[in-house]
Order: sequence, then structure tokens, then C-alpha cells
Amino acid sequence: MSLNETPRGVRVHLALFGKRNAGKSSVINAITGQETAIVSAVKGTTTDPVFKSMEILPIGPCVIIDTAGLDDVGELGELRIKKTLEVLEKTDVALLIVDVRRGISEDDQLILDKFNEKKKPIILVLNKIDTLENEDPESIATGLQETLNIPVVPVSALKMQGIKELKNAIISVIPEDEDKFKIVGDLINPGDFVVLVTPIDKAAPKGRLILPQQQTIRDILESDAMAIVTKEFELRETLSNLVKKPKLVITDSQVFLKVAADTPKDILMTSFSILFARQKGDLTEFIRGAKAIDKLKDRDKVLIAEGCTHHRQSDDIGKVKIPRWIRQRTGKQIEFEFSAGATFTDDIKKYALIVHCGACMMNRTGMLSRVEDAKNHSVPIVNYGILIAYVQGLLPRALEPFPLAKLILAEDLC
Repeated sequence: MSLNETPRGVRVHLALFGKRNAGKSSVINAITGQETAIVSAVKGTTTDPVFKSMEILPIGPCVIIDTAGLDDVGELGELRIKKTLEVLEKTDVALLIVDVRRGISEDDQLILDKFNEKKKPIILVLNKIDTLENEDPESIATGLQETLNIPVVPVSALKMQGIKELKNAIISVIPEDEDKFKIVGDLINPGDFVVLVTPIDKAAPKGRLILPQQQTIRDILESDAMAIVTKEFELRETLSNLVKKPKLVITDSQVFLKVAADTPKDILMTSFSILFARQKGDLTEFIRGAKAIDKLKDRDKVLIAEGCTHHRQSDDIGKVKIPRWIRQRTGKQIEFEFSAGATFTDDIKKYALIVHCGACMMNRTGMLSRVEDAKNHSVPIVNYGILIAYVQGLLPRALEPFPLAKLILAEDLC
């Protein structure tokens, strides 16, 4: 992935739900202006959720998610519906596609109820208005909008009617948090030096930096500051050669100890993972999750969760290093389970702790949904970087750029 591409994790996730043959795929093709999804009169053409990253004007960079029909039948159909409902957790804006001739079904109402429960934006799209004979689609839409208290847009995906109005409706409900959740831009000023310590990660494709490093560099450049990239063994020399003191040193969590030793105390230091914990998750909740490590008991179950799938290395951080650090810290016989990709867990309450990756491949909505799920079941959750800093005794220093978070840590330690 180049620095000019918008990563999936920061794109608006736009998901389409509805019964089979309601026209979900046709609506996707209409709003994207291309044959993105397969359209067929055969019910159940879309099986598992399909994710497609693209640019839609005037909405901007999006991930379009086409889902299986809510009325899919049989044992396989039930599994497809389960996958469809999992999409809800990472959806920023939902489009519920309804055949205007059929109206809202029980399956449609299920989606409406779930999005209302989660307080997530949803738009009801009345498709196939070109098939109406004596009824006024605008009147139908107005009546439903007054009843449901959500935006209702009548369209004909086939005739390209109402598509501009649908795009405008999407723009109007997109969560406005772009500036609030910068990675590092709110911590630095134009002209500042920021040193990035980036070990060559064996899991990264040859010739590339891993995504959190790419995104952080981009954020620094957009803030009119200067990014200086070095490896852990060259950090001391890099700092000594700078003409002025850097505002911040950001490190990969796996070399925290060396970077902390080589960074003077008067220079702020944190990690990529902690920055992403703040941008995409709940930094306060993760700090409390770190404290829960010391309360683990023999035979407690700990879930190590990652938001993407990748080839496991012999010294993999999730499979090998974190379990070892937790066992060393606690001295307990802990049972570890693992999840990766779109699947999180169906039985969250059985865990004494969840340790999550930095979520660089997930959007904020999806990560916060996992955090909220853990909180609702009173299960502590922490991310990789905060856990590593905590078990190595470096968390107070790594939180110095975030005074409020450091205060919360100090209160929890009392």
C-alpha cells in the first residue's frame, strides 16, 4: 500500500442490508457508477459479505459492504445471516434496501432495531420505485420517515432515479470525527521533529513499512512537521545528530526497552500502538485493562485478538511474545485462545482478559464495538502496545504525551 492510498481502516464503511432480491447489489452499482456487484434475478447471489474499497464522489473513500439476504434459508443460510449481522459492528453508515412493493418485513425490522440499539446511522432505501403504478413514492417515503424517524430515500437503481439524493443522505449522516481522531497531529506543531523508531518487521511485505508506520508518517507530514525514521540500533546516533531536540519519539512496542534507554528523559516518548489505542479505541479502558493483568489467576482464559490475518512468524507477537510476557508477569498458568480477522468471539464472558492488536486494519467503529462488547460483559480489554509498556514498567513514561491518561493510570495504581 502506498502513502497515497487511503487505508481501509480509515475509510467510511458503508454496508447494505436487506432481503434477497431487494436490489442491494443494484444499488451498489448505482451509487458507485460501475459494475461493482453481481446482479441477478436468482435469489441468494450474494453469499458472504463482500468488502470493496473505492472512491465514491462526492462521498469520498469508502469500503462498500454487500451482505447476504436477511431471509436466506437453510443451515447455510443461517450462517450467512450470522456473518451479515457481524458486519453491523464495523458499519459506519447502513443502507437498508427494501423493495417498495413489499414494504418492511420482520427481517428488515430486525436490522432497524439493532441499529437503533447501537445508535448508528441507517438510511431506509425504497428501491424499485419505477415499478409503482398509481402510488407516489415520495408520499410513501414521507410516511415511513415520520414513523421510523430515520432518513428514507426512494430510488430506482435500474433507472438511476434518486441516486444523487441517496448520496446526499449518506453524506448527511456520516459521523463527523475526522479531525478529532488524528494519530499524532494534535500533539505536534508545524516545524517539529518527530523521530520514528521502526524495526524492520519480518511480517511486513518486503520493501514496505507496516501500515501504522505509514499512516503516522502521513499524519506528521500533513501537520507540516518533519518525520525522521530510524531503526532501534541507530536511535542514539540519530538523536545526537539532530540540530534541535525532537518533540516526540515514537517507537514500535517490541523495542520499547531499548528506545526508552536511548531516549533522554526530557524528550517525550510513546509507541505506535498507544497512538492507535487513542485514535481507534478507548485509551482509558485499555489502561484499566492493563491493570487487570495482575489479577489473573491460574486457568483463567485470555483472548488474543487481531483485526487482520497474516503469516505467523516463529517469534510472533500475538502467538508467542505476549503469552510469554503475561506468564512471566503473573507466574500463573494462563490458558490462551486466539482470534483473527472479522471473527471476534461468540462467548466473550468466558475470558478474564482480552488483548487486542493495534487495529490498524480496522475502522474505529469496528474497534469501539469490540471494546463496548467487552465493557458490557465486564471483561477487561487492553491493546498490544499498552500491555507491553505495562509489563516492562514503561507505561507511565509512554503516557507522558497524554496527561489525562497518565493521571488515570496513577489513580488506578493508588
